[in-house]
Amino acid sequence: MDSLKDKLKKLASSQLIIPIIALLILVIFNLIRDPSFFSIGIRTNNLGNKVLTGNLISILNGASELVILAIGMTLVTSATKGQDISVGACAAIAGSVFVKILRANTITVPLILLAVLVACCVATIFCLFNGLLIAKFNIQPMIASLILFTAGRPIAYWINGGATPNVESNLLGYLGGFIPGIAIPSPILIVILFVVLINVLLKKSTLGLYIQAVGINERASKQNGINPVFMKMIVFVVLGICVALAGSMNVCRIGLINHEKILLDIEMDAILAVAIGGNSLGGGKFKLSGSILGAYIIQALTTTLYAMKVSSTDIKAYKAIVIIIIVVVGSPVVKEWFGKVVKNIAAKSAETAKVEAK
Repeated sequence: MDSLKDKLKKLASSQLIIPIIALLILVIFNLIRDPSFFSIGIRTNNLGNKVLTGNLISILNGASELVILAIGMTLVTSATKGQDISVGACAAIAGSVFVKILRANTITVPLILLAVLVACCVATIFCLFNGLLIAKFNIQPMIASLILFTAGRPIAYWINGGATPNVESNLLGYLGGFIPGIAIPSPILIVILFVVLINVLLKKSTLGLYIQAVGINERASKQNGINPVFMKMIVFVVLGICVALAGSMNVCRIGLINHEKILLDIEMDAILAVAIGGNSLGGGKFKLSGSILGAYIIQALTTTLYAMKVSSTDIKAYKAIVIIIIVVVGSPVVKEWFGKVVKNIAAKSAETAKVEAK
């Protein structure tokens, strides 16, 4: 009985309980609505390669940019106790830089790598601008990032001379679609590699611990030899890399840069992914797996609504309703109530066991 009580307590206090429940509800709903929703098939694409298809693949593939941005947003939230709402605009800048370099020469693998590297540098500079305002001048993160949220897309527009140029190359098609001989979409593979690298960085060093320490208590962390300003700047460097990868991946998907449309409103989804994942928007401790799961839940919800023939204009309203429910259920008030319910159930079970033993 004690074991059951401990398991119930552990389940109630788990950070991942809400996203897991939300994901299970989506899975059960889709299995009832359409048992074939999660079926995976193989087809031959336009290039003659066999590739995986199905809603599940679409969810994993479609959420790729959001997963990467949610990781960066999680670290920013943890260290600064706020959110950067300019990630979509910064991704537009990074995408424009990526296209600018690719259009200057014949597209080759080294040129693509150079374009990604330069996009990372440029995006990092813009993200560090936000970081400087937040870390050095103590401006609230959402207010500080409002500058680039407003100016970022016009800057992206200027980079390519006020045009929306396209880039055509099989190599870019491979990165945004499928590599010949590999049935899994390339963006999924890029996300897996990036998640592994971030986890190695955070777990094999003290970076993750220091970020959380600054977010939990900045003054105490400073007294223990941690430089809060430096740590906050570091998370914006990581965010810059996330932004550049997301922007470059999106360009590879569609083969052009449209400063007005690229990753539009994705900053809101990134913030929601952090919240749905059970991470506190007030900073401190974080769990990247929660944010990643939150990103896939948002994409699964979007795919479900499309499968139900919901119009694109109505999808945002439906998503908002569902996400409000998820966020409210995951709020501290509801979690506290749920904990009390679990405690009462465990207590009653213990009393029943004592009576039966007598």
